[in-house]
Amino acid sequence: MLKSFAQLRECVGRGAPKTVAVACAHDPHTLESVLYAASEGILNYILIGRGEDILRIGRELGHEIAPETVIHAESDEEAAAIAVGLVREGKANFLQKGLMQTSTILKAVVNKQTGIGQGRPMSHTALIEIPGYHKLLGVTDGGMIPCPDLEGKKAIVRNAVDMFRALGYEKPMVAAVCAAETVSPKIIETVDAAALKEAGLAGELGQCYLEGPISFDLAVNRESAKIKGYESPVCGETDIMLVPNITAGNIMVKALLEFAGTKMVGCVIGAKCPIALNSRSASFEEKYNSLLVCALMS
Repeated sequence: MLKSFAQLRECVGRGAPKTVAVACAHDPHTLESVLYAASEGILNYILIGRGEDILRIGRELGHEIAPETVIHAESDEEAAAIAVGLVREGKANFLQKGLMQTSTILKAVVNKQTGIGQGRPMSHTALIEIPGYHKLLGVTDGGMIPCPDLEGKKAIVRNAVDMFRALGYEKPMVAAVCAAETVSPKIIETVDAAALKEAGLAGELGQCYLEGPISFDLAVNRESAKIKGYESPVCGETDIMLVPNITAGNIMVKALLEFAGTKMVGCVIGAKCPIALNSRSASFEEKYNSLLVCALMS
């Protein structure tokens, strides 16, 4: 169980450095996070983008970047293709998105001829550290798949479970959160949640325990579950929270970030490697922590 990003940092430091391919690395926050992690011995890097700008920004940040670690690219599309190619060739362990649109790097990832897709859906998991909760919590999918059907939700759960098992969890606890704990045909997510629980018990979702339908408060607070008479090993011990759709996940995580002092990283799972995927406006800390997660998963 990972309690914080600080503990995650300790786990990453025990392994050999991984190599990240950074697409469009000519971005101060992205470059700062990569160079800082490299200075700690956590990772190596290959920087793709506007070469002169990368070297200049590095100097402004107090680092002399070795020119041989920089690959010049004339466009975002070229940078994405080069970064993905490095993973295909085994020269990089994972990807980080720099100053570019998310769709650009994902298009390169899923390219049937040159990409690193695995023929299955990719999804986004936000890993968050919330004051008041005793461990890190994954929220999925608030960043990629808008309105998944039952099969889509199964794929999202499998990806998140793969992520947590790569982080060292033996059997992650998954909560399919809804507005109520009872199944109602009028609330489709409760129907899906019940079906997902059955799929989990049948072993269709990987090594995990999935509970649902379950409300947010019962998923994270065992006392609330006791009061309502809801019994499940997931109550108060949720590792992964499956949200009904992208809107619910996006609003929930952003509200926690804005009002609850929450820290977050974003990662895309389902390709041949993890992808550190943050907003272009994300802070240094968020991008640094995303590198830690992907390095540990790799």
